[in-house]
Amino acid sequence: MVMPMSFYEDRILPHIIDRACSMGQVMKLRSQVVPHAKGVVLEVGMGSAINMEFYNANNVDMVYGLEPSEGMRRKAQPNLAKTPIKVEWLDLPGEKIPLDDNSVDTVLLTFTLCTIPDWNAALQQMRRVLKPGGELLFLEHGESPHDDTRKWQNRITPGWKKLAGGCHLNRHIADLIRHAGFEIQELENLYIPKAPKIAGYIYKGRAINPVETSPAA
Repeated sequence: MVMPMSFYEDRILPHIIDRACSMGQVMKLRSQVVPHAKGVVLEVGMGSAINMEFYNANNVDMVYGLEPSEGMRRKAQPNLAKTPIKVEWLDLPGEKIPLDDNSVDTVLLTFTLCTIPDWNAALQQMRRVLKPGGELLFLEHGESPHDDTRKWQNRITPGWKKLAGGCHLNRHIADLIRHAGFEIQELENLYIPKAPKIAGYIYKGRAINPVETSPAA
């Protein structure tokens, strides 16, 4: 049974997340990732649709926006009104993607994997709907390689999750993507300038859904 969202989750948290995820340096990083999306796109955790301005409308057929938060979908309306791209909402959690197998060309993840409770189930669903050879584009924050920062990430995450919509500070994003069977083609790691290091270590890149080959006879 899906529990109703609290007033905080529905009315307050969307504004906090939207503000945190639309800072200047974060938007600059989005502008480096989102334009690579093409064809039929599934954006998981679409939030307030702040990525829409970065899509290349000439290369995108449509966008499925998976976003279970009604508060976020309300907040997205002004951004959706500005785009010529067709967007269709999917309001189920990331672990339950209501699309056919091999039905999308690109999956886009921006600051989403940190919050999905069952990240492996969600990534397996993304692989299921992504065509063989299709791309997973990702821009996520997660576990730092530096001992001092990682120690604080592990210490703070239990309380942080309660205030930040389930956000984990300490997930090793690249390992999660590889574990799900994607092949990472490009990966860049960096700290967001002037952001707290515990929340500002970035994984940016692209992976493919490998084409399975039949064994030789």
